[in-house]
Amino acid sequence: MTRSATEQFEQLTVARRRVSVVIPCLNEAGNIEECIARARSALANLASEVIVVDNGSDDASAALARAAGATVVLEPRRGYGQACLSGFEASSGEYIVMIDADLTYDFDEIPRFVTELDRGAQLVMGNRMEHIESGAMSRMSRIGNPILSGFLKLVHGSRVRDAHCGLRALRRDALPALDLHATGMEFASEMVIRAAKINLDVRELPVELHRRRGESKLLPFRDGWRHLRLILIHSPTALFIVPGAAMVGLGAAMELTVFAHLSLFGRSWFLHTLIAGCALVIVGVQVIGLGLCGRAYAVFVLGERDAWFEAVGRRVGLEQALLLALVVVLSGLALGGVVVAEWVAHGFGSLGEERVAIVAMTLVVTGIQLFFTSFLISLLGQRRQG
Repeated sequence: MTRSATEQFEQLTVARRRVSVVIPCLNEAGNIEECIARARSALANLASEVIVVDNGSDDASAALARAAGATVVLEPRRGYGQACLSGFEASSGEYIVMIDADLTYDFDEIPRFVTELDRGAQLVMGNRMEHIESGAMSRMSRIGNPILSGFLKLVHGSRVRDAHCGLRALRRDALPALDLHATGMEFASEMVIRAAKINLDVRELPVELHRRRGESKLLPFRDGWRHLRLILIHSPTALFIVPGAAMVGLGAAMELTVFAHLSLFGRSWFLHTLIAGCALVIVGVQVIGLGLCGRAYAVFVLGERDAWFEAVGRRVGLEQALLLALVVVLSGLALGGVVVAEWVAHGFGSLGEERVAIVAMTLVVTGIQLFFTSFLISLLGQRRQG
């Protein structure tokens, strides 16, 4: 066969390749050869490739993987997500299967995931939680993983019960829409969050988790925090709007309590309670404003869909928001004017009604916040108009 014919054959083989198995690898010299052998055996009847992404190993992992016949990608930038992204870029299959190099998952499960993709799924997740070999998962992970997965489901509406399983498969044509960027272990959560946001067909298959061979790379507190941080960052509502609304609600309740003379601590606490309530309202309004700006950024700059935000935007434009801000400011100034008038009438003595003065100040401040927040959201909207 001539060189040209050989090249044509190789190109045809690549074009027909259905499955790319991507294996992130960091110091897995004791496991990597067996991983590659198992992957090839599992995919013996499919056009496939095995890609090992060496993530800066200081052992012989890369050399052993290359000798075992895998395509080796050298990615010196550390991080599980970084390794996966590099593997995706180097892969050529219609389907991509991700699996860890520590032999915690059965490679024989891969055909089941491929079959589910053939049946129309766009992302197939493994679910380990009902089949965990003794000693395969720490007690902290047994508790923390369901909590994080449940919180992700609550915040983002995902139906995935095990958001951090290292065995998963997806269609290549879903990658552009997923638009993945996380470089650490939180990459696992990002994929599930993005899939929920764009309404991918996500399915779960039960898998068994075995004891890993070699040293674990997980750092429970650090990695758990990175997952939680990413879940919150991708939801301005959970991070800003819900806490802000709670502050405003509590602050308003405290103010009403003062004016209704319902304080449980006596009159001497009225003024202190009112100040605390007004402070909560001011901070809460600011936090809600940040959340609205976050949702505006997601819609106008990142191009995400947000049915609620877009529906409100069609009804409430910049002018209406500025009018509301002006009404709030003028209301505060009017109350302040009443207090000043009484102060003058009493010969500039002690300020007569401190409670009204505090409420007036609160209205003025929140009105100013509304005014500038409205302009900031409008400014973000210029990106879409441009």
